[in-house]
Amino acid sequence: MENLRLDDFTKYKFLSGIQYSPNGKNLAFLLHQMDVEKNKYLSNIYIYNMEKGQPFKLTAGNEENSFLFKDEDTILFPALRDEKDKSRKENGEDLTCYYEISLLGGEANKVLEIPLNVNKIEILDENSFILTALYDHNKLKLEGLSKEEKEDEKDYQVIDEIPFWSNGQGFTNKKRNRLYIYNLEENEITPITDEFTDVESFKLNQDKSRAIIIANSFIDKMHIRSDLYIYHIKENTLEKITHDDPFSYSYADFLEDKIIFTGSHMTNYGVNENNHIYIMDDKGNAKVISPKGFDYSLWNSVGADIRYGSSTTMKVDGEYLYFITTEYNSSYINRIDQKGNIEKLTIEKGSVDGFDVLNGKIIFIGLRELKLQELYEVDSYKEIQLTNYNQWVIDEKKLSIPERLTFETEEGVTIEGWVLKPVDFDENKKYPGILDIHGGPKTVYGEVFFHEMQYWANEGYVVFFCNPRGSDGRGDEFADIRDKYGTIDYKDIMKFTDIVLENYPFIDEDRLGVTGGSYGGFMTNWIIGHTNRFKAAASQRSISNWVSKFGTTDIGYFFVDDQQGATPWEDVDKLWFHSPLKYAHKVMTPTLFIHSEEDYRCWMAEAIQMFTALKYHGVESRLCLFKGENHELSRSGKPKHRLRRLKEITGWFDRYLK
Repeated sequence: MENLRLDDFTKYKFLSGIQYSPNGKNLAFLLHQMDVEKNKYLSNIYIYNMEKGQPFKLTAGNEENSFLFKDEDTILFPALRDEKDKSRKENGEDLTCYYEISLLGGEANKVLEIPLNVNKIEILDENSFILTALYDHNKLKLEGLSKEEKEDEKDYQVIDEIPFWSNGQGFTNKKRNRLYIYNLEENEITPITDEFTDVESFKLNQDKSRAIIIANSFIDKMHIRSDLYIYHIKENTLEKITHDDPFSYSYADFLEDKIIFTGSHMTNYGVNENNHIYIMDDKGNAKVISPKGFDYSLWNSVGADIRYGSSTTMKVDGEYLYFITTEYNSSYINRIDQKGNIEKLTIEKGSVDGFDVLNGKIIFIGLRELKLQELYEVDSYKEIQLTNYNQWVIDEKKLSIPERLTFETEEGVTIEGWVLKPVDFDENKKYPGILDIHGGPKTVYGEVFFHEMQYWANEGYVVFFCNPRGSDGRGDEFADIRDKYGTIDYKDIMKFTDIVLENYPFIDEDRLGVTGGSYGGFMTNWIIGHTNRFKAAASQRSISNWVSKFGTTDIGYFFVDDQQGATPWEDVDKLWFHSPLKYAHKVMTPTLFIHSEEDYRCWMAEAIQMFTALKYHGVESRLCLFKGENHELSRSGKPKHRLRRLKEITGWFDRYLK
């Protein structure tokens, strides 16, 4: 066995997009891997034959990011393989080309060329497709302009609505995902929704005569709410069936003769409130069917840094809605019928990163124990591992098994956390420690593989982490820290640190570091302004000033008000009280700031302000800005950037803790 290396994550395989073929004989999925030299991810479609029990590579374009089954033996996927098509796209032309490839062998052939930037497509019949594509209202202003005038316009960014940018998407002013019907035979595109309606999702019924649509229409300011529509395809009519307003719909589909959907009024716990599950009849009457007391989020929020791509997390099959819940430190697959009867279908701890189901047969991408992503089949609660893409990590590398501990932070409130001992642990040695704080705050740490933590354990650090109040998996009340940022959560984390030091006396309390990203970055900034017990800190994609965040980030104008219960005009003192920047003059901890220039979720101004404050007050600090990266740097950033990020953090801790 050898030590885990910093760059080992560049050799991991990442799985996503798992999907059954129409009759269930095959599975298709995307397999991603890094190409460090080209500083990119290579993504291809793979097939797993259920009868032969083995996977094989279907495409070799290295840029496949989605697909759908045209029939049992044919897959349709978007790609730009022709140099002329690539050139047209690079010149700003709206274009999406689709290729089809047979599972039986042969080359991929281009079969569709749609003059739109398509992001989702479904087949209606051999000549008709329903799709969503990006509609850019700003391009209308360029019509009729000369080539020189169009070039001049590139020097300007005009903004007249909020939000005007979005993390991972750039400037989004007057851009919407619009629903269209595309007729191949006539090469005709028919818009279904208007230019100011943003379509979040759509699902077809079984006979493909109707589509259920979640959309949000707005001009000037987007409100956190959405509407539900039925599109009658043959009649070409759009019917609004929103059952209540305001309401935020998260998922909607047809379930037998009803509509099943999830969402929240957000009245009790704000934008992070757990969703309920509803049934709506053909008259538009809706009722909650999720049982009273069912208080879990309907998604997977178990943190990890070994994923890439997206997968299905909710799907109708037969008479059930299948969905994922996060419960304490793990996520599970469940199903519910129209009467509200819920059955948990997976029982093993870990993370379900995505699944598909066909006629009750479940396949999923999962993290189990310290294994990285693999495919699993579920058979009567028993999980059968189908692939071994990442088995070499378990077989060849030294890993530290998380040791769980719990404590009562106050009467009736229990917090759970974990400790990773250094590999090759020697009880006669003293070790430095790193406290790692998750983002969210409504996410969770679990007992799954986390590369950066395992790497630090291989570098001689004790790594400890917990799920304080504000975390997911324990219901709305536990997760609700609105108006309390930096108070009860800080108390929980500091008490956890005390408990760890008491129970693991080999940790040198004079050599402690702290790090975290997003909410974890906020908490890192908060901690260094309230205690000097940590000798080094690494604050990643952080928040330092709730006043500035309100007016600069893609979610700031609604998230700050929701989470802090104030705006800069109603109660600026409250926002300032919860801002780490207020306490920056008390900081003595050497701090590294990691931020991305295109992080519009926590804009780089947050790091710049805190960095400037520490420098002004004579505190050793360093700011590393990553060009071309966003809020997802640590999870899906370019390979070289992810390497540099981890080198920066580890080098900073080595400098002050070793």
